[in-house]
Formats: sequence, C-alpha cells, structure tokens
Amino acid sequence: MNRPFANTTVEVDFVFWFISGISVVLLLLVTGLMVYFAVRYRRQRNPQAAEVKEHPALEITWTVIPTLIVLAMFWYGYRAFILMRAVPGDALVIKTTGKMWQWDFEYPNGKKTTEVMYVPSGKAIKVELHSTDVVHGFYVPAFRVKEDAVPGKKNYLWFKPQGWGPAEIFCSQYCGLRHAYMIGHVEVMDPALFDAWYNSTNAVPPATVDTAAPGYAALQRLGCISCHRLDEGRLVGPGLRGLYGRKVIVTENGVEKSVTADEVYLRSSLLEPNKQLTAGYPGIMPRLQAMTDADVQTIVEYLKTLK
Repeated sequence: MNRPFANTTVEVDFVFWFISGISVVLLLLVTGLMVYFAVRYRRQRNPQAAEVKEHPALEITWTVIPTLIVLAMFWYGYRAFILMRAVPGDALVIKTTGKMWQWDFEYPNGKKTTEVMYVPSGKAIKVELHSTDVVHGFYVPAFRVKEDAVPGKKNYLWFKPQGWGPAEIFCSQYCGLRHAYMIGHVEVMDPALFDAWYNSTNAVPPATVDTAAPGYAALQRLGCISCHRLDEGRLVGPGLRGLYGRKVIVTENGVEKSVTADEVYLRSSLLEPNKQLTAGYPGIMPRLQAMTDADVQTIVEYLKTLK
C-alpha cells in the first residue's frame, strides 16, 4: 500500500541522519582513541610519566573542527525549523480541535469531519490547533510534524503531503484515561477527488471511512481501532477494509483452513476472538465484556460498508 509523506519528512529526516551520522563517527573516533591511548601509554610501556608540552596547532584543530560541526548541525536544524514555521500564503487552512478523546476538523467552507482529516496531495495544509479541555499533542509521524493544542491558545503547523493514502494522527501528550485511543488519520487524496468532495454535500469522500456512522463510534468506544486500521494496513491485528466477503486463512483447534469472512465469521470474531486465529497474527485479542449484542450488530453492519 502506498504510504504518504510530506515536504517536512524529507527535511527532518535529513537533519536526523546528518546529526546521527556525525554522532556515530565521533563515538567511534573517541572510543578508538581511548582504546589506543590506553594500550599505547600503559604503565608497562611507560613506567615513568613524561611531561606533555603544549601543542597549539593540535589544540586549535580540536577546537575549530567541533565548532564547525556544531555550527553545521545548528544550521541544518534551524533551516528545518524555519521551513516548518513559514506557512505558504495559499495553504488550505483546517481548524483542528482536540478534545477528550478525538480530533475534530473544520474546513473553510464549513464542512466538518471527525478523526479523519481529508487533504489533497501536493497542496500546502495549515493546521490551526485548538483544545477545548486539556493539552493535546497533534502528531503525524509520517510527516514528522508535532505541535501542542493548548486550551485558550491558537497554535499551528503545516505540511505539504505527497502520495496518497492514510497517515496516522496520535496524541503525544497524556490527556486522560483514554489517551491511547485518541487516534485519527490524515487521508491524502487525489486533488480532483478532494475537490469533488470538498464542493459536494457528501459527509465523506467515496471509498473512505464514514466516521459519523454508529459502527465507527462503537469501534472507537470499545478500543478496536487501537489495534485495527480501517484500511488494508496492519497494526496489532489485520486491517478491516475489504474484510467482509474475503477469503481468510485461520487456525482453529490447531488446524489451518480457509473461511469466508461472512456475517457469521465476523460475529464469531467479535464474541470469541481467539477461536479462529487469522494467520500471521497473535491470539491476544480480549473478549470485550462491555460489548453488547447491539454493538455486535452495529459493528458487523459497519464492516460490510468498508469496501
């Protein structure tokens, strides 16, 4: 599956690998010199300590070179910082509100979504951050961007996504009991498809996740989306898009077999999650005591729509 990235991904990765590379070289150099000096000047070879005279050229060298290295690290880091704070004038502004425990998004034309931020590929996006309760951290690892949403303060970040597909959003600040479930994603779309959705009355674009559906609310409330993605990707468990009606390889009572993921299979997977283990995944899904019969029916119907 295609993975999106952003202009900030390239810049931050360069700074990271530049500093990491220099750090590894210096570590090896210093460690090597320590070992060499310990062997070369050990007591057995030098029973009488000799006076060491000053060496101006050497002292200047080991002062100038580290200074230049530090300045280079500062320069590349500062350049990345300036890039991440200088928002292009034509950026699409999306008001983003963090609250216990979800992300809400509002577009300039009044269109609103929850948990999923839809953006066009190749377009600069400015994320205006707000919080209605406590401090939340808007963090998109794939784009290498992170900024806090602070109550009473407007903050921002920006990125220019490339490619298409989902990129996870996490909350990087502990914000209460269900902090770990405050997960959303940025859905990077083809610009033409985004424009068609943006100018329509549809709540969600075609072939994307309807976060307003009762089934989505049930998955979120029960913590299912912390282990299962709503696309084809995998986390702890398999992705859910396209699961209904698909052939699945499972292990039951030690016997591997192929089954169809029909309504009976989906119900069984929810009520007895470790009875039929999907190949390649551990049997660690718990039985959810809080899940009602109505939840099961709602989730099954919702999974049927994820095509």
